[in-house]
Amino acid sequence: MTHLTTRRRATTLGVAVLATALMLTGCGRSGGDTSSSASTGPAVNDKPATGTVQLWSEGADGDKLPTMIAEFKKANPNVDIQLTKVPQDQFASKMTAAITAGTVPDLIFSFTEDQAALLATGGFDTVPAGLVNESDFFPGIWANSVTAGKQYGVPWYTYANMLIYRSDLAQKAGITAAPATWDEQKAFAQKLKDSGVADPLVLAVNYDKYSAGQLQVMAAQNGGSFLNADKTKWTLDDPKVVQALDYWAGLIKSGLSSADGPAFLDTVPWMSSGKSATIVDGGPWFASWFDGANGQGWNDAHMTYAQNPSGPSGGKGATTGGGSWMVPTDAKNKDAAWKFVRWMSEAPQQVEWFKIFGNMPALKTAWNDPALKGKMLDQVHEALNYGVAQPNVATWNQVGQIIGQQMEKVVRGGVTAQAALDEAQKQAEAIGVAGKQ
Repeated sequence: MTHLTTRRRATTLGVAVLATALMLTGCGRSGGDTSSSASTGPAVNDKPATGTVQLWSEGADGDKLPTMIAEFKKANPNVDIQLTKVPQDQFASKMTAAITAGTVPDLIFSFTEDQAALLATGGFDTVPAGLVNESDFFPGIWANSVTAGKQYGVPWYTYANMLIYRSDLAQKAGITAAPATWDEQKAFAQKLKDSGVADPLVLAVNYDKYSAGQLQVMAAQNGGSFLNADKTKWTLDDPKVVQALDYWAGLIKSGLSSADGPAFLDTVPWMSSGKSATIVDGGPWFASWFDGANGQGWNDAHMTYAQNPSGPSGGKGATTGGGSWMVPTDAKNKDAAWKFVRWMSEAPQQVEWFKIFGNMPALKTAWNDPALKGKMLDQVHEALNYGVAQPNVATWNQVGQIIGQQMEKVVRGGVTAQAALDEAQKQAEAIGVAGKQ
C-alpha cells in the first residue's frame, strides 16, 4: 500500500510558497487558527451535477480516479470532470500560484501535509451547510482542514499508525503480549535486546518534522500538546512535552534504539533481517512492503500489529493523516464540485476506493464493510479514534524542522530535553503560528 506513505512523501512547502500564502492573507484573505468546526457555505441541492469540473489531484491518487469519475457520471451524465494529476512535490506551489493568478481549478484533492499552508492563502470556500456531517468522520482527519472554527475540506481517506513488531522474535525473547504502557515498552525492548536484537525499536531519527511528529504523538500520550487549545500559541516547553522527549530520547540513550537509523526506506530491511524488531508508531503500508520484500505471506507469518503504548496517565495517541477535498473560492463550477465531493464521501464510494487503491475510509460507517476487517485493519480502525494530526497551522513545516533539530541535540549533544524545548519554543514564538505578515 505505497499510496499510504502520504506523510513520508511530503516535503516542506518552501519559503516561496509560504511567503505567497502569507502575502495573500495580508491582502484580506484570513487564514486564522483552528478550533471547533462548522460548515457555513451555501447548501447544495440534490439535482444532478452539470457542466465542466476542473479537478486537480495530488500525488499518485489521480491514477485511478477516472474509475470513480466514470461511475459518478452514470447518475450525472451532463457533467464533465477533467482531471489533472499534479506531482506531490509541485502541488502546493502550483496551487498557490493559481490562487494568486486567479486561474484555479474547481476542485482539488490535497494531502494533509499541504493543507495548512494552502488554507493560509484564504483561497478556499467553506464546506456547504449540510453537505456532510462532522460526526460521521474520524476526528483527527476532520480537524486537519478546520481554520478559525470553519471547515474548509471534506476528508476523502485517512490512516493511523500502530506499534508493529516481529512476533517470532518476540516469542524467542519470551514475550507473550504487546506492551500497553511506556514502561512496558521499555521492558519489551530490553527483552528483545537481551535476546540478541541489536536495535529493538525503530524511532523516527531523521531529526526533522517527522521526528517532531513522533514526539507530538508521545506528547499526546502524555496529555500534552504542541499548541494551546485555540491553536494561537506554541507550547513546546510544556512539562508534558518535555517528559515525552525525555522518554523518546531515553530509548536511544539506553541502547534500545539507534540514533543513526534506519532511514525510512531502510526500515523494511532492518526489520526483515532482525536487526530491529519493533516499529514505534508505524504506518499500515508496511504490511504490503514486508510482503514485497520477502514474499507473499511473510507479513502474516512474522508481524503483529497493536496499539501504541499509553503514556503514564493512560493517554493515547497515534499519527494520523490522509487527504481532503477542497473547493477554491474562485472556482467556476462549485455546485458540481461539491456534489462530487458529497458522492465520494458516501460509504459505498469510500469502500470502493479502498478496494481500488487501498486507501482507508475517512467515513466511520464505511469500516462496517467486511472488506475493512483483518488483524492490521482492525488496529488501524481503533487507532483512528485517537489519531493525532500534525499541527494544521501555516508554520508547522518550519517549526517541525526546528523541533527535530533540537531532538538530535538531546540524543547526540548532551542537551537536556528541557533546554532543547526551551530553545525550540523561543524560535517557534518568533515564527508564530501564521508567520510574519
